[in-house]
Amino acid sequence: MIKRRILVKGSRVQDVGYRLFLYYEAENLGLAGLQARNVGKDVEILAEGEENCMNEFVKFIRENYPKHAEVEKVEVYDYNGVVMDIERYYRSLTVEQLAKIVDAGLGLVGGQSKMLKKQDSMLKKQDLMIQKQDEMLKKQDLMIQKQDLMIQKQDEMLNELRELRKDLKAFIDERFKRIEDEIKTIKEKIGLR
Repeated sequence: MIKRRILVKGSRVQDVGYRLFLYYEAENLGLAGLQARNVGKDVEILAEGEENCMNEFVKFIRENYPKHAEVEKVEVYDYNGVVMDIERYYRSLTVEQLAKIVDAGLGLVGGQSKMLKKQDSMLKKQDLMIQKQDEMLKKQDLMIQKQDLMIQKQDEMLNELRELRKDLKAFIDERFKRIEDEIKTIKEKIGLR
């Protein structure tokens, strides 16, 4: 069995799912050991296996990347240290991924709690606005009632004016008729007809 230390370098090689990506291929190739971790801005991979499997694994790493990775260089070195058994690595990776899921879930719950508090605050403000709108509508209703009363009084005044006008016209017509009759009578008496 041989061991290799592989460094994956690039502008984006962390937080792209590299460890799980590597595990699937190492398992498919039958590697005996695997370890991957972030070192600085790089991903460090320790692998152990038969020479032909190791060569395939290194070739895979050089030619394939996780979907969102931006790899610039892959460096391969011989390695003499201890490499974690692949089954143990799998368990470690699983626990780590579950911990990330729990953290993400807790973050979502915390965010959801904040959103619910903001929503509650907004609902209270909305309730206040609705109360103010109701008050404004009541005031508008009162204004409309007063306007209706004013219009009713205007209509009454207009009707009174019309009646007064009719009465005045009748009075004036009668008065003019009387004046004309008196003028006619005067003209007849003085002989101007």
